[in-house]
Amino acid sequence: MKKILISLTALLCAVSMSAQTVDDTMNPLITAMPSLSIAPDARAAGMGDVGVATDADFNSQFWNPAKYAYMYSKGGLTANYTPWLRKLVGDIDLAYLAGFYNFGDLAGGLGASFTYFSMGDVALTDATGTTIQSVRPNEWALDLSYFRKLHEYVSMSVAIRFLYSDLNNGYNSSVSGGTEMHPAWSMAADIGIYYRQPLELPMGTSNLSVGFTLKNLGGKMTYADDGSSNFIPSSMNIGVGYELPINKYNFLTFNLEANKLLVPSRLSRFAPDQTTQKYTQTEYSELNPAKGWFQSFADAPGGAAEEFREVRWGAGIEYSYNKQFFARAGYSYENYYKGNRNYITFGAGFHLSIVTLDISYCVGLAASNPLDQTMRFTLGFDLAGIKDLVDNKKKK
Repeated sequence: MKKILISLTALLCAVSMSAQTVDDTMNPLITAMPSLSIAPDARAAGMGDVGVATDADFNSQFWNPAKYAYMYSKGGLTANYTPWLRKLVGDIDLAYLAGFYNFGDLAGGLGASFTYFSMGDVALTDATGTTIQSVRPNEWALDLSYFRKLHEYVSMSVAIRFLYSDLNNGYNSSVSGGTEMHPAWSMAADIGIYYRQPLELPMGTSNLSVGFTLKNLGGKMTYADDGSSNFIPSSMNIGVGYELPINKYNFLTFNLEANKLLVPSRLSRFAPDQTTQKYTQTEYSELNPAKGWFQSFADAPGGAAEEFREVRWGAGIEYSYNKQFFARAGYSYENYYKGNRNYITFGAGFHLSIVTLDISYCVGLAASNPLDQTMRFTLGFDLAGIKDLVDNKKKK
């Protein structure tokens, strides 16, 4: 049962989207709670899943909370919904809630978010294929961040996160000698840096931005009594963005981002058995998380070329009219041997007064890509704008 559920989770979360059989040339990085790597908001998803260095928005908590220090509003709330992998099944959903409040440049501010990933109904079977239980696996995460400006152009953030994953919905069974499973949990931390430099041009003020984050640095997750464990999707993310004013009302923003999972490879140059260059489950479970983060930069059997394959790239462009109406497009690339999640994305949105609404759509490029036709929806509220609206009504 353990192997069935973990394999199912890896599939549903699109950790490895290749339709090919995994062999010695294919070495994808498989993690616990892959839902932590899913872009939850429509704005970032509409630009190829980039958000580390884009200008601040209500969902900066997921990408880089340091961006909140440059948010136009002192506070905001947002709700995001994604019907996930609807080409395969119809009952998998990702919900993401986030909010922030900025007390000022000197005091800084706080951000928080809650992620809930439901995997729908899953039938557990015994060795004969007989259904023994129907469960609804789910995962969730709760986090809190602190952000503050360090300089006119630089801000920084730290965040702490609690992770919980229940793959069998509390049901345990040792049918045919199987290993019992239990919900797993862990703690993780993020570090974020954001640089935003205004540049004066004849047509107006442009903005150059650079973002850097270390995400989900934390302990491994253990689901079974046998002590086997898996790394969570720790990652290093680097992005750059440039906002170009066309005239007073029209703007173009270009973004590029690179993502590297800080997860050791199971096929590894550091594996004890150099004949196979493969960790056993026990050996992999005994790897220290911190050691794994550093080892992930140089453990691929293919050397530097294979390490470079593990970098996932995203590029996006956003057009805005008067900072109110938006059109977006993007491209996300992952190497064929590391998952093959390749797709283009489109999005649109508007910001009027106190409300922001965004929507995005994904078009898969790889054969039989289950991410094809994925849509995301975001609704945001400007708390400061709501307060001003209430105050103005009271004055009248």
